[in-house]
This record gives sequence, C-alpha cells and structure tokens, in this order.
Amino acid sequence: MPEFDEADLQQKAKDHLWMHFSRQSVMEDGHGVPIIVRGEGHHIYDSKGKKYFDGLSGLFVVNAGHGRKRLAEVAAKQAEELAFFPLWSYAHPKAIELADRLAGYAPGDLNRVFFSTGGGEAVETAFKLAKQYWKLQGRHTKHKVISRAVAYHGTPQGALAITGIPGMKEMFEPLVPGGFRVPNTNYYRAEEMGFHGTEEEFGLWAANRIEEMIQFEGPETVAAVFLEPVQNSGGCFPPPPGYFQRVREICDEYDVLLVSDEVICAFGRLGHMFACDAYDYIPDMITCAKGLTSGYSPMGATIVSDRIYEPFKHDTTTFYHGYTFGGHPVSAAVALENLDIFEEEKINEHVRENSPKFRAALERLLDLPIVGDVRGDGYFFGIELVKNKATKETFNEDESERLLRGFLSKALYDAGLYCRADDRGDPVIQLAPPLTIGPAEFDEIESILRSVLTEAWSRL
Repeated sequence: MPEFDEADLQQKAKDHLWMHFSRQSVMEDGHGVPIIVRGEGHHIYDSKGKKYFDGLSGLFVVNAGHGRKRLAEVAAKQAEELAFFPLWSYAHPKAIELADRLAGYAPGDLNRVFFSTGGGEAVETAFKLAKQYWKLQGRHTKHKVISRAVAYHGTPQGALAITGIPGMKEMFEPLVPGGFRVPNTNYYRAEEMGFHGTEEEFGLWAANRIEEMIQFEGPETVAAVFLEPVQNSGGCFPPPPGYFQRVREICDEYDVLLVSDEVICAFGRLGHMFACDAYDYIPDMITCAKGLTSGYSPMGATIVSDRIYEPFKHDTTTFYHGYTFGGHPVSAAVALENLDIFEEEKINEHVRENSPKFRAALERLLDLPIVGDVRGDGYFFGIELVKNKATKETFNEDESERLLRGFLSKALYDAGLYCRADDRGDPVIQLAPPLTIGPAEFDEIESILRSVLTEAWSRL
C-alpha cells in the first residue's frame, strides 16, 4: 500500500476541501477527517492503514464490491479509444448498447433511456419530462408532484422540491413550487400517523392518502408521484403488501405518472435489476444511478415508457434537457461490464437467497433495550433506536445529537464498521453492504453493532 503523508493531506483538506452534507467545523477545529485510500471486496482502508467493513457500499453504490480490476481495465480501455463524446445529436456505441441493455431489464414498455451522471439528475430529468409530457397532451395545468414524508429524492432545485425532509430545504427556499407530501410506509410508527390495524391494511391506508392528496389538489394539477420501492430516509421503510398495486390503480384512475425512484434500490440492492420487479408493479418511469456502475464511474439514467416517449417522436418536438457528461463513454463501458459481473456471478440470486439470513442476524439485536425495530429488504436494512421499547419513545434533539453524532457514528467506525447513523426522521442505523457478502459477514456486522449499541445504552 502506498505511503500517505497524513499531516500534509489533513492540512490541505482543512485549507481547501468542502465536504458534502458535512459539518466543516469538524475539520476546522483540528479533528481532521477520515481519509479512505483503498478498497478491497467489502473492506476499505484509511490513510493510517486501518481496515474497516464497508457496511454502506460507500453510499449504497459499490454493489459489486471494491477493487474489481476488470472494471478499472474496461474504463482505461474505453478512455484510450473514446474518452468523451456528448449525446447531443450524436451517439457512441457504449451508450447505445447500454440503453438497449437497460430497456431489456426494465419491466413493461419502459424502453427509452435518458442518461445523466447521477441520481439527483435522473430525478430532475423525470420531473421536467413529466411536466412537458402533460403540456404536450394539452393538459397545461398538470405540474404538481407528490412524494412521501421524509423521503430523499436529491439536491437539484427540482429534485429538492420532491424531497420530503424540511431541514434539508428551508435554507434554499423558495423552492420550485408544486411539491406535496403524503405519509410514508413506516409501519412501526403507523399509530403516530393516526392508523391502527394490520400491515396490509396500513399499505392500503398509506396508498389512499395519495388518492386523497390528488383529489384535494385537483387531478388536473397533479403530474406525477415519486416513490422509492424501499424508502431510504427515515431508515429503510419497505412497502406493505399491496401498497404499490393500489398506488398504480390510483395513478391510472387520475392520469398521474408513477415514477419509481430506484437510485438506491436498483441493481441488486433488493435482489433484482429493478426493484419494482421485487414488488410487482410497472411504473411509468424509473430513475436509477449508484449501483449501475458499482461506483467505478459516475452515471445515472431515467428509463421511460413508450407512452411518455411517444409525443417526442414527431416533428420538431424536443426535450430541451441534457447533461455534458450524460451517457459518458467510460461510464457506459463500466456499466456494461458491471452488469456482466452481475449475471456471471448471479448476484441478484445471491441477494434473494441470503437476505432472510441477513435480516435474522440483525433481528438478534432486538434483545437490546435500545433497538426498537429492524426493517428493510434485500441487502438494505435499518435499525431504529428508541429510548423506551414499550412506548416506542424516541430521543429528543439533544439526545440525538449526543447519541448519533456525539457517539455512535464514531464508535461504530472506531470498531471497524463504516455505516450510517442518521436521524432524518427517527434515529436509525442503516446497512447496505456490498452484495457479495454472506452469512459470515452478517454475523460480523451483528457482533460489532451489539457491542457498540450496548455501550451506547449504558451512556444514556
């Protein structure tokens, strides 16, 4: 492993680097920042040589695992041959091949692929496309979008209007108008939303809140509903049985487009290329990114049904939208090779087979007084932390600050597990490891979590 001058890197970071979604004060006050220098399989290594379990696949990204030489080699080969060309009135072979491949994986008639460089851009694309589609139908007032409370859909101004986390938006207001929120599918907190009943009934109740919002705002003003198959923010809320079937009915009844935001959930995270297949619904658009290349090069895509594409086939109609690096040749080449790895190693099948074992390992933590709920699907789980299991009482602002930011994130990391401790919604620990791991690693994750959570409880 190459040597790194830790002090020099830390000084340069402190002087010049602006991190994302991060408190700069941590660097400013001299604590420094963890510097990750290498990845191998499901492990990452820092500049001091310490090894960590990557329990979050970087950021729900490195689905095929770190250090895949063949992905690096494909990137180098493509860069030598054609490093860059835009998709503005021109094309190149790898983007064409990848569009064909993704259309083949996508359900129903989702046959048209619009490339971007990441998930937020893919959502932005879907938002703009939904608005223009309805205008082309002569229905000019259909511009509003519905999403769920606490859901994260990206940071561009449009995507941010769809995001349902107030604390992430207030400093950028006024936002793009037209974003409306409905309840999410956190069954553990259903009673706080005013619902009492079974999980199946809760699914119908939550879906019907979408119908209620469409009726309230007026069907002639609502363009689309944006939903993640499993909602990330708030801590991995899976859809109750029947939820998406009911949502699909509602969207059809009121002429509203259904966008499946699969930036995290696609490409094996739930054991399928596209997560809508896991829950048996066909959306009008799919947004995806992250696992498409396993992070070896940046890429996003919006996959669109024939119906939405149809008006763009004629005359001078144009979608005035695009990105310099959308469909980048190197990223497209990496994506194709990454998808080959998925098929050769049967990664989706591996996730489907092992997901129940992963869940079972994490559910062993329910014997701890601080663990209120374990939820999720595939290789994507959240553990909700509570102050009182019987009443489901959560932590106040000050306790969350001390517990999550003051102790948990660093303690887990120091114990050798990189994952996410977050309180957008209620305090949760999220796990989304590379899709190549199995039962031995599930036990390793559980044992680290157990020791750190036991200590966290004693500190309360």
